[in-house]
Amino acid sequence: MSGRGTIVAIDGPAGAGKSTVSRALARRLGYVYVDTGAMYRVVALLARERGITPQDGPALGGLAATVDIHFEPVDDGTQRVLTGGRDVTTAIRTQEIGDLASRISTHSEVRERLVALQRRAGLAAQPGAVLEGRDIGTVVFPDADRKFFLEASPEERGKRRYLELAAKGMDVDQSTITREIRERDVQDRSRALAPLKQADDAMLIDSSEMGIDEVVARMLSEVSKVM
Repeated sequence: MSGRGTIVAIDGPAGAGKSTVSRALARRLGYVYVDTGAMYRVVALLARERGITPQDGPALGGLAATVDIHFEPVDDGTQRVLTGGRDVTTAIRTQEIGDLASRISTHSEVRERLVALQRRAGLAAQPGAVLEGRDIGTVVFPDADRKFFLEASPEERGKRRYLELAAKGMDVDQSTITREIRERDVQDRSRALAPLKQADDAMLIDSSEMGIDEVVARMLSEVSKVM
């Protein structure tokens, strides 16, 4: 492993529970958690605020090259996402920003810059890192020590997202969210650059009928084999 720590890659579609599982797994292992999706969401948020269209690859690439993204751990095991000292943890989690992040991630100018940041974060982490996203095991760390592809049905993912947003007091419709998730799946899987797909050597875990603790336990068992 050339002196680097253990790298765990968790990929999967939107709403499959990657962030929750990755945080829990990293906490149990004592590893650093790297939320790569949040990086794209920060760029998407700033692009919207600055009036950069999702079609303008060069401008988006320039933004990604200069953006400041910082993760700050919180006592409850979660983390705050900051850019330029501003807390954008909540602002980047809307469906609108998620969809925009998916669109801007199709630009090579954006991906090249953020993938470089993700690799540096993973390689610097000791004793290891858990990275989650859409292409961690296929592009960012194809040599990851353990890879997982976390899946769930669109209906279950829509339900989870609905409950999450409703708990925050947001006026949302579950059927609309499920439809948007299906559309996001098509967009993520069909893009030409680094499409969402399961790495050949990744373990598939369908969490549709599983709880978080059960998913984490299964991953812990697998990671322990390579530590």
